[in-house]
Amino acid sequence: MQNQIAKNSVVTLNYTVRDTDGAVIDDGEHPLVYLHGGYDGIFPVLEETLHAKKVGDVLQIKLLPEEAFGDYDEELILVEDAKLFPENIEVGMSFERVSEDGEEEVVYRVTDIADGKVVVDGNHPLAGVALVFDVTVAEVRPATTEEINHGHVHGAGGHHH
Repeated sequence: MQNQIAKNSVVTLNYTVRDTDGAVIDDGEHPLVYLHGGYDGIFPVLEETLHAKKVGDVLQIKLLPEEAFGDYDEELILVEDAKLFPENIEVGMSFERVSEDGEEEVVYRVTDIADGKVVVDGNHPLAGVALVFDVTVAEVRPATTEEINHGHVHGAGGHHH
């Protein structure tokens, strides 16, 4: 049984995420299971901090906005004519839109509807928020060859094909 987090380990974390005021953002009801070693399963700073930790280790890791969901970008707030949207549009709905350069899809959320206009925000809901992770390393095991080849965890807590 592997006990220490290393490249190509499958790591199970018990965790909670709060903002810097202590408000719970994610209660960690379901453990976080990820493939360790640069597979983009979790935030890079979190992964770097967890490297070489052992089962039972307890950590508190603070991520600045740019290390988590990014800084808040005012340019991602758009005011559009309501005629461009379906009649049943509601605050809270989201949709994807390809960026101006066609490179990536941005998810926009409807934040306001008034006077024939719809306000949409392309920022992640947690953009600009520093996050505090309270983490306990619950389990570490070697990844299977298939998991390494696919770049993610399979089975319980992971991806199913």
